Amino acid sequence: MNLRTIIAAASLGIGLAVTPVLADDAVIEGMQDYLMFQDYESGIILPQQIDQTVFESALLIDTRDAEQFNEATIPGAVHIEWREVLDRIDEIPQDRMTILFCNTGSLSAQATFALRVAGRSNVVVMQSGFNGWQTDAAYKP
Repeated sequence: MNLRTIIAAASLGIGLAVTPVLADDAVIEGMQDYLMFQDYESGIILPQQIDQTVFESALLIDTRDAEQFNEATIPGAVHIEWREVLDRIDEIPQDRMTILFCNTGSLSAQATFALRVAGRSNVVVMQSGFNGWQTDAAYKP
């Protein structure tokens, strides 16, 4: 190997090593900015708050896997698995409340956080998830 090849390889290696660090810094900064300006309960809705008016005006997104969705879901819910929300962000409206849920709210909370950091302030997570909706929902069609 000549000196030019070694320098080119070293430059490429350094460039590849630094790029993830820069990307991570931007991501972390975006998340910090989001967290600093959110109210304590922003991005959350309880099943008890989902009355008929909310139910009929909001889009519900079931973020569980396909098997769970096919087994049972909230009537009218759309299926977008929690890991796919950013890939399918164009399917998520910006002009009305969108409620994400999983079984308990933990996976859908991650999806909601990602969407809110991406600028979707109309997206909320149903705390206690599908399980909570089954027992505590203010309205069930």
